Amino acid sequence: MTAPVILITGAHGQLGQSLACVSANTDPDAGLLMLGHADLDITQTKPIALALEQHRPDVVINAAAYTAVDKAESEPDAAHLINGMAPGLLAAACAERGIGLVHVSTDYVFDGLAEQPYAEDAPTHPVSVYGQSKLAGEQAVLAALPGAIILRTSWVFSQFENNFLKTMLRLGRERTELSIVDDQIGGPSYAAHIAQVLLQLTKKLHESKQSTDKLQAPSGIYHFAGQPSISWYGFAQEIFAQAVKLGLLPKAPALTPIPTSQYPTPAKRPAQSGLQQDRLDTLLGQENIERDWRKGIVKSLLSLKES
Repeated sequence: MTAPVILITGAHGQLGQSLACVSANTDPDAGLLMLGHADLDITQTKPIALALEQHRPDVVINAAAYTAVDKAESEPDAAHLINGMAPGLLAAACAERGIGLVHVSTDYVFDGLAEQPYAEDAPTHPVSVYGQSKLAGEQAVLAALPGAIILRTSWVFSQFENNFLKTMLRLGRERTELSIVDDQIGGPSYAAHIAQVLLQLTKKLHESKQSTDKLQAPSGIYHFAGQPSISWYGFAQEIFAQAVKLGLLPKAPALTPIPTSQYPTPAKRPAQSGLQQDRLDTLLGQENIERDWRKGIVKSLLSLKES
């Protein structure tokens, strides 16, 4: 069975760069087509059609997104254009050409009021513009291409771009004391671990299309998040402990846990956004999925130390 040709949008974001690194380390012969915004504007139908006709991928991984959660509150049109409408355009173009699609979404489609982690079919109720725009994107994708795969994930971090880990590292160099929210619980997700899952999903999707025995194609919504679930405060504690251990900081700042009410932000966040992941385990095999975000912290910090 031939390896799939994979077109990746959002090539310069955390996931895009992580996909390139993971693929280079695990499958250097894989056919990845990395396209950033300058190469492909997914908010326009003509550029999408031209890119798909030119590159003729077997599967598209849509890692492009508007990810500025707080800024989205003042830029709702931009967030809905990129996160809501554009994925539907991409899905429609893929549907016309028989191309598979794996689309990345978020835990922020939930309101965070549930006491237990959310299943894939749990009722959605986003409480921010960002979450609303990502839910609209999910709906647009599945409406245009019911056979698409949507992977919801959470609290993405890596050595690339802007994220909580890099913010903590910067603040740890600038300040001796920090107050960190301790009543929002979720699963920090190392971008390389997400990338591994995305590439496995892509392979499964391609195999089902190539199979002569009518292998059932995976489709619909799957969840992936790092484990164990933790608060931002607990996440920060581990980041600083490892940063000191690796010599990136001489000393960790003093951390004070605070409630969300003491750290107001433009966008409201879910208080509990854990994700049930049994469906992904069944498809890929639990032994093939790495979820320990603590390992991701060490790998991210080592990469930053070497850069």
